Amino acid sequence: MQRGYPDRATAEAELKKAGELNPGKWIDHSYSVARACENIAARCPHLDSEKAFVLGLLHDIGRRIGVVGQKHIYAGYDYALSQGWHEVARVSLSHSFYFPDKPDWGTSPYDGAPEEWAFIKKYITSFEFDDYDRLVRLADALGCAEGFCIIEKRVVDVALRYGEMPGMIEKWRKMFAEKQYFETYTYCNLYDLLPGIKENL
Repeated sequence: MQRGYPDRATAEAELKKAGELNPGKWIDHSYSVARACENIAARCPHLDSEKAFVLGLLHDIGRRIGVVGQKHIYAGYDYALSQGWHEVARVSLSHSFYFPDKPDWGTSPYDGAPEEWAFIKKYITSFEFDDYDRLVRLADALGCAEGFCIIEKRVVDVALRYGEMPGMIEKWRKMFAEKQYFETYTYCNLYDLLPGIKENL
């Protein structure tokens, strides 16, 4: 049976091609997220670190279409499906939502077509988020273009760029709760698994 995600070499080639289509800091961010996923998953017995790396690396693959806001999540879903990568398609959408039943909470307004947003809202309530969804979502807050960062630095950066959003504080609380959740598997502070994070303070 075919996997729902590419191997590492293919994923890196895809990101390189995407970076040629739309150069920007999002490429370095994607690598930071991938490495965070890999390092954390390596300490979680129920997770595959290679799969985690690939899903983290391609979580923002929709940005290949150009400079957009939340439209990148649907573009990523659509592109990943066209490649047969249904698990990449899933995290392309799931990584943006901490509250699937309240899709407008903690996220910037959707800048694509209304029918795309309608699909996204229906899709993210159609399944139970698993630990790969949660890991990529959390790692998105642990990786910036400069490398690994503490959650506080990442959320302030996002807030400064996009402004205050409904449910923002609840989203932050959920991030810290999920950090603690993964620490029940790693038996250490997740920050200890992210080299260079202190230098990025």
